[in-house]
Amino acid sequence: MSASSAACPDVGLGGPRVGVATAARSGAEVYGDPQALRALVRDAMLQGGLGRQDPARPLADVIRPGASVLLKPNWVLHVNRGTGSMDCMVTHPAFVLAALAEVVAAGAGRVVVADAPVQSADFEALTPAAFRAALRQVAGPVPLEIVDLRDTVAVRRGARLEATSGRRDPARFVLFDLARDSLLEPISLRPGQFRTTSYDPAEMARVQGPGRHRFMLCREPLEVDVVLNLPKLKAHAKAGLTAALKNLVGVNGNKNYLPHHRVGGSAGGGDCYEGRKPFHRLAEWLLDLANARIGSPAYTALSKAASLSRRIHGGNLDGRWHGNDTVWRMVLDLNRILVYGREDGTLADAPQRRVYSLTDALVVGQRNGPLSPDDGWLGAVTFAENSAFADVVHATLMGFDWRRIPLVREAFGGWRWPLAAAAAEAVQICHRGRTLGLEEAFAALGRAMAAPDGWAGRVERR
Repeated sequence: MSASSAACPDVGLGGPRVGVATAARSGAEVYGDPQALRALVRDAMLQGGLGRQDPARPLADVIRPGASVLLKPNWVLHVNRGTGSMDCMVTHPAFVLAALAEVVAAGAGRVVVADAPVQSADFEALTPAAFRAALRQVAGPVPLEIVDLRDTVAVRRGARLEATSGRRDPARFVLFDLARDSLLEPISLRPGQFRTTSYDPAEMARVQGPGRHRFMLCREPLEVDVVLNLPKLKAHAKAGLTAALKNLVGVNGNKNYLPHHRVGGSAGGGDCYEGRKPFHRLAEWLLDLANARIGSPAYTALSKAASLSRRIHGGNLDGRWHGNDTVWRMVLDLNRILVYGREDGTLADAPQRRVYSLTDALVVGQRNGPLSPDDGWLGAVTFAENSAFADVVHATLMGFDWRRIPLVREAFGGWRWPLAAAAAEAVQICHRGRTLGLEEAFAALGRAMAAPDGWAGRVERR
């Protein structure tokens, strides 16, 4: 069976049940005990409703013998730019191995482990030789691929940024255009307003604008039979939260297609920062000039000038605050494409695949994720067959109000190609055989984590 075939009538959007398994020990102890970690992973799946065929092989309910499976970790960057550890930064290698063991036990016939980290990430550092060897050992006779999905990679040499594009065969991408059905269309007031940090704005203007909203997805998630999403639960400076929904941005191979904010302040129709800041606007203009010259000597000088101008007002130039009204729209567009998209670049009326989420929420990233998170201990693993319901639970466990995070709240909107078949309040949180409400779940399992600087005081549970 291939995901390119007609969708089965029972594919659906997945139910509101979210399984939660919790550990009493510290993150280092759990990650260092393969048997204990795998037991936690399996328990989360059982709590999430799997294991009807065989409780010892819960994924056998959704992975048919010989099926192809994509594992999608969060490998955003090879280094934590803040003071936290890598345990709160990326899906832990031991967690990926535990998930792979369950996939193999279910009878998978082929496995792809893949992600598209930021362009400056060192993929070899994220997937060192010892980790690759461990993956192949767990896979055994099952064919295994480890794939860097990026088309563009940038290397910083001192102050100079050098980018290499066209790394992948163009045939390995599928172009989708949501046009006026994109969630970005209501804010597409003029051409050339969308931005992504460290990318040429002219390239983005070519694919994103009024009536034109193109996304370049990798073929890997469209070709497999099952997608198993493996997020790392973190606070996110632009989106508020990154977990099941946000992690799927990594199935896009060209980040120049992904608007993360709009140029200018909120007083002038943008959402990069609050209000009106003339020197910030000058800094944005200088940064645009720099990003159009990546790889040239002018890039360094223009970047430094932009940084100096920005410092006059303080703050950021990449939409890191609660008023960002762009990034959630882009993320939900990608989720809609993954659920409804076909290999020919069109979207069907019915879901074509279900995305299952198995989330590493043992050591979580608080404060300024995704690139500079601090460690927080939650000690949880979650499993869900619907990403929107999963993130309602993830927000709650971190002490955030899901209704105050647009990415999560709007995932339940009545859009064309919806992402949930029921309201968020229908969520069912299952833990140790009990069904908990959101308030009960936070009291019993959650911990108040620090929100990103630009969201503090705006997103916490009241």
